[in-house]
Amino acid sequence: MTTLRFAAITGALAAAALLGACTTTGTFGGDVVRNGRATTPVQFSWQSKDGSIDGTMTAKLPDATYQGRFMQVTRQVDSDTLAPMWAGWPNAWSDWPMGGMPGMMDATQFSTVYSGRVIANLKSPGGALLRCRFQMTQPDAGMGGGRTGECQGVGGSVIQATF
Repeated sequence: MTTLRFAAITGALAAAALLGACTTTGTFGGDVVRNGRATTPVQFSWQSKDGSIDGTMTAKLPDATYQGRFMQVTRQVDSDTLAPMWAGWPNAWSDWPMGGMPGMMDATQFSTVYSGRVIANLKSPGGALLRCRFQMTQPDAGMGGGRTGECQGVGGSVIQATF
């Protein structure tokens, strides 16, 4: 019986590890905005292996394709540090969610606090740079939670993005 239970637990842990390593992807659009010129569409795509906290992003502009890393700005807080705040109340104030994000602080060793900001640094094969900043609509949902933002090229061109 113990061997069977061990096999079941091992199988469940392996399945959880596989699910945790799932790749998430998405696409969104934007427009290059230049003074005195018509807007030009841009296609973005992203891929992440950690629930869209960190990953790679691609921006396809008419003149070049830019690729690089994106990262959601987060902060991790040790749960032992937070513990005194829950004294006399349900753990992590689970009956009174913070910022509309239930379970945001519900962890045993640490809690991730999502800023809602994502930054990206992209580069074309020719070495041109594109920096991006996004504000997440649902930060705990990662890149799939919707966002607005902008990117800027070295020459000052701006890309407005909504997804």
